[in-house]
Amino acid sequence: MSATEKPAAASGVFTLGDMEVNRMGFGAMRITGDGIWGPPKDKALAKKVLHKALDLGVNFIDTADSYGPYVSEELIAEALHPYPEGLVIGTKGGLTRSGPDRWNVDASPEHLEKALKGSLKRLKTDRIDLYQLHRFDRDVPMEETLGKLIELQEQGYINQLGLSEVDVEQCEKAREMTEFVSVQNKYNIAERKWDDVLEWCAGRNIAFLPWYPLAAGSLQNKTPGSTTPLFIKLRSPGCSIAPLI
Repeated sequence: MSATEKPAAASGVFTLGDMEVNRMGFGAMRITGDGIWGPPKDKALAKKVLHKALDLGVNFIDTADSYGPYVSEELIAEALHPYPEGLVIGTKGGLTRSGPDRWNVDASPEHLEKALKGSLKRLKTDRIDLYQLHRFDRDVPMEETLGKLIELQEQGYINQLGLSEVDVEQCEKAREMTEFVSVQNKYNIAERKWDDVLEWCAGRNIAFLPWYPLAAGSLQNKTPGSTTPLFIKLRSPGCSIAPLI
């Protein structure tokens, strides 16, 4: 199979700032254990899945330090490092874990610096291609959270910044402080809460990365007619979308 015949390559391309990747990416959340906690039941199979994604033309992998925690990042490095040229790995910080399916927000500057440097070590890299804030923290002023990420970017630890689970108002406020290249919100055919954020991104050439795009497979039996509105949305002029699988 040639590069142009690979499914992910056939999906088209979009840009993340100075990086160009195929529109179909791979979300590495579920290569962990049940409840996104601990190691996978079959570590060898999880590593095969990562290799298969690359074989299919995927050159953008999305992960986070909280997946496991740490397990997803460690498996990516174990399976794929040294990374092939052109592979973009995005990770996230701002959530902590206390058990299976338990997620706690911590976007304090102290936590984010520790989280980022932990990700650098686990991913075996000197710079994160795309570092996304997993969540804003109601107990921490936005200026402090973004200020720390901007500082870390200026120090060379981060190439491009992104946001996750944000509304339009937060996007506008964040853009007053710094440039960011992506927004990753929960979005699929049945869950359209973030239509306005999608349109906001489309008008500014910012990548919109829908997580849970197939609702863990529950949308696979939708009729073609029911998928048409989503298809139109994803192809809105100027909008960059990377469905994560």
